[in-house]
Amino acid sequence: MDTQLQIFITVAEKQSFSRAAEIHHMTQPAVSQYIRSLEEEIGVRLLERTNKYVRLNTAGDIVYHHAKEIMALYGKMQHLVDDLTNKASGALSIGASYTFGEYVLPHILAELKARYPAIIPTVTIGNTSTIAQLVARHKLDVGVVEGQFQESKLIAEELAEDTMVVVCSPSSPLAEFRKETESIDMKRLENETWIIREAGSGTREAIDTVFAQHGLSPASVMHFSSTQPIKESVEAGLGISLLSYWSIQKELKHGELCVLNVKGLPYVRTFSAVTGTPFQTKALEVFIDLLWESKLLAPFGGNTDGI
Repeated sequence: MDTQLQIFITVAEKQSFSRAAEIHHMTQPAVSQYIRSLEEEIGVRLLERTNKYVRLNTAGDIVYHHAKEIMALYGKMQHLVDDLTNKASGALSIGASYTFGEYVLPHILAELKARYPAIIPTVTIGNTSTIAQLVARHKLDVGVVEGQFQESKLIAEELAEDTMVVVCSPSSPLAEFRKETESIDMKRLENETWIIREAGSGTREAIDTVFAQHGLSPASVMHFSSTQPIKESVEAGLGISLLSYWSIQKELKHGELCVLNVKGLPYVRTFSAVTGTPFQTKALEVFIDLLWESKLLAPFGGNTDGI
């Protein structure tokens, strides 16, 4: 069945029996026979075929998406069995929310490659809800996300706390309320333009929570789908934002952003590693161990002395 599914997946993705035959090093009639056998077992046609195209019908689309998950689980099973005798190696698919993925994960991956060169990582960056869904569907081996997510079947381990602070441009009048000066009440920031992330991101969830805690309803809001353009916009004086301290270290070092001393802040949130199964390949096991060992995580456990 696994060979049938793999060939079916290839035909569906390449939309061609001949290309599938080339990829699997077999004849086109052999590919056709595998597809016919699969359709007979399932009891329905899966592909629409003409002289011009080969494409999935509705039943084929259902089988294709489940076949992808089945093959991913089959591969994971094989890795687990291999790991009983072999060293950590092979593919490792990692997902991360934007803050962790863009500002922390690259350093951890460098350490992973240095220690375990036989591991081949691939990385997907997305918002928290997207990464959680991909892990739940076995499209990713592990995800590192912040905040809450809807996938109740996932296994989550809290890794570290991250502090979030309000930032503004050094040229803004608000810059007088820097960390080392007098504090400012959150309500006084209500009329400012807030530059924030899109719905579904962990950073947006944190911002919504902070707004609710302080009874804030900003008069003007701009949305961006990643942190970098938010930082650039704040630096340019377009508005203010609530950002992870992880994401602004370079800007603070170069004096491009200011952290405001806001009463009731910083806001502290948790980053978690999520997996879809209690069974771990050695590659996944050593990656999670590296997350726990990482010195990058230690300084941020709610500590704001350096902000």
